Amino acid sequence: MKKKMGNKTVKTAQYASIIVHIFQKHWKKGIEEFEFHRDEMVEAAMAISVERPDNLGDVIYSFKFRRDLPTAILETTPKGKSWILEGAGHGRYRFRLVKVGGTTIKPREDIAAIKIPDATPEIIGAYALGDEQALLAKVRYNRLIDIFLGLTTYSVQNHLRTQIQGMGQIEIDEIYVGLNRNGAQYVIPVQAKGGSDKLSPVQTLQDAACCRAKFPDLICRPVSAQFMDDEVIALFELTVEDGNALIVEERHYRLVPSDQIEVATKRQYAERS
Repeated sequence: MKKKMGNKTVKTAQYASIIVHIFQKHWKKGIEEFEFHRDEMVEAAMAISVERPDNLGDVIYSFKFRRDLPTAILETTPKGKSWILEGAGHGRYRFRLVKVGGTTIKPREDIAAIKIPDATPEIIGAYALGDEQALLAKVRYNRLIDIFLGLTTYSVQNHLRTQIQGMGQIEIDEIYVGLNRNGAQYVIPVQAKGGSDKLSPVQTLQDAACCRAKFPDLICRPVSAQFMDDEVIALFELTVEDGNALIVEERHYRLVPSDQIEVATKRQYAERS
């Protein structure tokens, strides 16, 4: 008889059991990547006698953006590498080993937050739906992408869903285009995470692949944004090297009323420039 899955804790165990069963079905020592089909999640639920998830895609999403892979999978990783879970085409997914530096996008605790006069319209704060929407709005209205990258940028579209060969359907949280003082043109895919969701190198890899396909003549500079404690916004510029998403630069910004930026602080910022 299949075990009923109700609360959040039990759902976590359900997802972990399913993904571990699939991993152990395909993995052998020395294998660095393999693919599986979404139907295997249904087969796995039947094989281990747990309830079939209502949303199969949420099993994958949870291990991309919400939680670490189960210990049984992490224990198989060789030194200096870690597993990521990514799309591999329509209804297909891939486990792949990458360098450890290409698996973590997490704000550092030892970086000072730069105070920026808050230009967010108050009505946006009142009606933004969810942490991610609020974060994207704050980044947009305060021109944080311009400030962070030193470019003039413009938001083109948010929540772009498209198909990428070899990855299947992806979604980019927001896309900017921009240019520098010399006229060079850029495309900036932005991923934003708040609450319990975590930034994922997988999304950076997807975003970069999309920009190569859709904007081949523009220079791609992927950015990730994360809400921290006290609503400090951490921004990361990333690059893709040898199939890994690596951090180029990280800065933290605190949005405050303009009268809360002291004269001494303004002078300090001027000296840094």
